[in-house]
Amino acid sequence: MTIRTVLVDDEPLATQGLQLRLEAHDDVEVVATAANGREAIRAIKTHKPDLVFLDIQMPGFDGFSVIQGLMDVEPPLFVFVTAYGDHALRAFEAQAVDYLMKPVEEDRLAATLDRVRQRLSEKRSAGEAERLKEALAEHAPEAAEELADAAPEGPAPDRFEKMINIKDQGQIFRVDVDTIERIDAAGDYMCIQTGDNTLILRETMKDLEKRLDPRRFQRVHRSTIVNLDLVRQVKPHTNGECFLVLDSGAQVKVSRSYRDVVARFVH
Repeated sequence: MTIRTVLVDDEPLATQGLQLRLEAHDDVEVVATAANGREAIRAIKTHKPDLVFLDIQMPGFDGFSVIQGLMDVEPPLFVFVTAYGDHALRAFEAQAVDYLMKPVEEDRLAATLDRVRQRLSEKRSAGEAERLKEALAEHAPEAAEELADAAPEGPAPDRFEKMINIKDQGQIFRVDVDTIERIDAAGDYMCIQTGDNTLILRETMKDLEKRLDPRRFQRVHRSTIVNLDLVRQVKPHTNGECFLVLDSGAQVKVSRSYRDVVARFVH
């Protein structure tokens, strides 16, 4: 799988340095470079790359303006590259794959490209599945109906977050949802518990639930969401309530209103 890539930076030396580092990755092909936002939009629409390394602060159109200028086309994956760290939260809100600081370190770049490969693989798999359905619908409608009937019920896992970006105490933390043990609500703030760490996220419980896969993350109390994969024991309590013992040893009370969540642990 070749990753067709465009580099955008108003500093020629920065472009050359990044291009040199990318040469170590055989599957990355730089198809174009651009020195400003207008050139970037033109290059992206012309070459239709898989990936764009995008500087944020440029004369004229900045990096965020470039993304806005591509609303009428299917966008590539974006990695922001900048000398300034104060745009990190906005970059992740723009659905960037990653945010790299100049000068770009080789190990950090390698980790970013691994994330890009995973995202592209998921994107292409979804596209191939959709094309198969369209072909079946056109040439073998009966087979298409059987495929639809056999499809598993429930939301597709790709639509849910794999990483959550949290701004806490002036820093940006990228939290892998697999490590989240539980989430406790405190007004409009969420306490994200990862077993050995607690981070504060300003978001409502309702909105956060929409971002997490309900097959794994379930509310067990009016103010608590638990990662069911990290439940190690169910301890009955009085009045139909019980406690879930998590990987860290923490115990979370399950109210009677959510006792159906416990039922999935009983076989």
